[in-house]
Amino acid sequence: MTELSYLLAVQESYDTVAVEYAERVKAPVDLDPLSRAMLGSFAEVVQAAGLGPVADLGCGPGKVTAHLAELGVPVFGVDLSPRMIDLASGAFPGLRFEVGSMTSLDIPDDHLGGILAYYSTHHTPPDALPQVFAEFHRTLAPGGRLMMAGHVGDNLRLRPTEAYGGHPVSYESHLLPAQRIVALLDQAGLALTASLLEAPAEGANRSIATFLAQKPQQG
Repeated sequence: MTELSYLLAVQESYDTVAVEYAERVKAPVDLDPLSRAMLGSFAEVVQAAGLGPVADLGCGPGKVTAHLAELGVPVFGVDLSPRMIDLASGAFPGLRFEVGSMTSLDIPDDHLGGILAYYSTHHTPPDALPQVFAEFHRTLAPGGRLMMAGHVGDNLRLRPTEAYGGHPVSYESHLLPAQRIVALLDQAGLALTASLLEAPAEGANRSIATFLAQKPQQG
């Protein structure tokens, strides 16, 4: 897929499934203890640093954005799907949400104290990830933190035709090895500070990885 075609597929697909997705996706308080702990640790670290706001990229219906706000984080949400942004803005009117793409963020250089990419990069083709990670590096302030979480795999490429109650979708999912993601982050100038690899849950066939990284103070 070209950049334009894969972004359009993601946008159209999530516009289509938005209502069902918002109903099905868990609120952070209902997540497993490890996931809650990682989100809490990220919130604590970016608050302590006090370097700027946090962008929740691929925020969907805004539940995680709102959770970070409840923890005291100055946060706003960005998503490629206008329908998701409508739902997030309606559910959490006190927070800022905007339509945008991780490939070209409307955010100044060195502006963000943190970036959260929570299950939101797996639709990006592997050859486009360097561009996305370069945007993370550009927009983070020196010392700013990144938290990424999502499914990982052995270079799997999934092409579902329907999701979330049978709605048609046209996006692809790319499950890369955790080591490859770490290497791409390093190439983008983002230094890994911690990682967590969880074995597949009972009945599942995909591992979950969480990465914490930092833009160095210099460069």
